[in-house]
Amino acid sequence: MTFLYKPFYWSYRGASGVWYWAQRRFTRAGLCVVVAGIVTGAVGVDIENSVTYQAFALLVGLGLFAFGCSFFFRGQFSVTRTLPRVGTAGQPLVYRVTIRNLTAENQIGLTLLEDLVDPRPAFADWLGFQLAENKRVRPFRVAQRRRKNPFRLATTKAVELPPLPAGGTAEARLEIFTHRRGILQFAGVTVARPDPLGLFRSFIAVAAPATVLILPRRYPLPPIALPGALRYQEGGVALAANVGRSEEFVALRDYRHGDPLRHIHWRSWAKVGKPIVKEFEDEFFVRHALVLDTFDEEPNSEVLEEAVSVAASFACTILTQESLLDLLFVGNQSYCFTAGRGLAHADQMLEILASVKNCADKKFETLEHLVLNHIAAVSGCICVLQRWDDARQHFVKKLRALGVPLLVLPAGGEKPDAGPWREEPENFHILEIGHVEEALAKLK
Repeated sequence: MTFLYKPFYWSYRGASGVWYWAQRRFTRAGLCVVVAGIVTGAVGVDIENSVTYQAFALLVGLGLFAFGCSFFFRGQFSVTRTLPRVGTAGQPLVYRVTIRNLTAENQIGLTLLEDLVDPRPAFADWLGFQLAENKRVRPFRVAQRRRKNPFRLATTKAVELPPLPAGGTAEARLEIFTHRRGILQFAGVTVARPDPLGLFRSFIAVAAPATVLILPRRYPLPPIALPGALRYQEGGVALAANVGRSEEFVALRDYRHGDPLRHIHWRSWAKVGKPIVKEFEDEFFVRHALVLDTFDEEPNSEVLEEAVSVAASFACTILTQESLLDLLFVGNQSYCFTAGRGLAHADQMLEILASVKNCADKKFETLEHLVLNHIAAVSGCICVLQRWDDARQHFVKKLRALGVPLLVLPAGGEKPDAGPWREEPENFHILEIGHVEEALAKLK
């Protein structure tokens, strides 16, 4: 029955396209003229009993004059952006644009508008979102609200440019507010100039493709005692960063049979005339597993976005300590990324989280197998879950049976029952959508 949604989809594309074109082409005064023209046109139909039609005729004349003036704007420009490498969802992305006038005429009264790649989804993505919303929003539930457009990654603003002399350049500071994580794609910029009445803008498009990675939103975390302690793991110096163990130089001593040749201190051997080796002492680290639940049928789930934000918050906090962090999640395959001392930094972990997508074609047991095969190498486990159903409760019970210290953080639209975790409130925290920051602030 999906064909029944086709007319609604094309209506959505048409209406959004017209509104996008209108708010870019018309100034605020121009939009007021358009609205006034529609109102006076409707009211002034009865020309015998009303003189409103005269105002309608005046407004139409102003609109036609403004539209006609748009054909007389000529110019040629080049644009260079100075973009940051990454941005953060929920925060403005600030950067600078240098624009150069390539004509022999002075240009004044210009406005710069960013052209982002069309965010409107394909029919399958739009239909999936609509069906998910129809299931989530129940009839006659006033407290429930429909979510905003999840496909819009950012909102742009028009910026006024200073006068551009012939062959001159100018610099503008632009600010884009980002809504979601992901790759923000720029198609180019548009240089606009209003007509003499200030109602309608003339456009000159300049191609300037670029991309910026938008990192997940992060929440501040209080100082918390994470589960787990120092733990010895097998491995040598070359594997120290991978297994959570390294060796620290302690002293020199005489060579004993069986000592590795790479530990020989050649300078000391040359001084004393007999083999001398370096002695090391094992150094231990705490290693945590950060388990991210990505199993959701909806690709733009609000719960998944909050779960990724929570995972990003822990990644930034844990990696400031002398420890290692293993991020485990399932996408098109099972992934395990390790960061910390001697390996990747927090920024690289955030870039990975910015690209995480939902997993709809696998079962939750896939993540369970991944974690259980890896759990022997870690000191503690932080589980960020999207819900608290039977499969996830069974998974957590297995980890508890293995004696792994846990911090469990289930999220979701409705408050789940904590069950036996009521006796351990410090290790089980429910994250309610819309109040995640408040819940994380209560961690100890």
